[in-house]
Amino acid sequence: MDDLPTGGRKRFSVPRWSMKKREFTVIIERDEEGYFVAEVPELPGCHTQAKSLDTLMTRVKEAIGLCLDEKNEKAPKLQLVGVQRIAV
Repeated sequence: MDDLPTGGRKRFSVPRWSMKKREFTVIIERDEEGYFVAEVPELPGCHTQAKSLDTLMTRVKEAIGLCLDEKNEKAPKLQLVGVQRIAV
């Protein structure tokens, strides 16, 4: 029954992006329907939404992983300077 070369344990491939920790800026807004919307400026097109912040954080981590897989880890290194509200 132990016919696997790893001593009976299956090996799972781990995406390369998950092997080293990277930090990303996440901008969170709430839309008019009450959903939280997250955007990752360093990864164009990387965004998600959820009804709760806990769910949003789970989903944004998944979205970042998918965006990194798609872009082969080549995300520009941007640094958040600040967020400003301006009345016009």
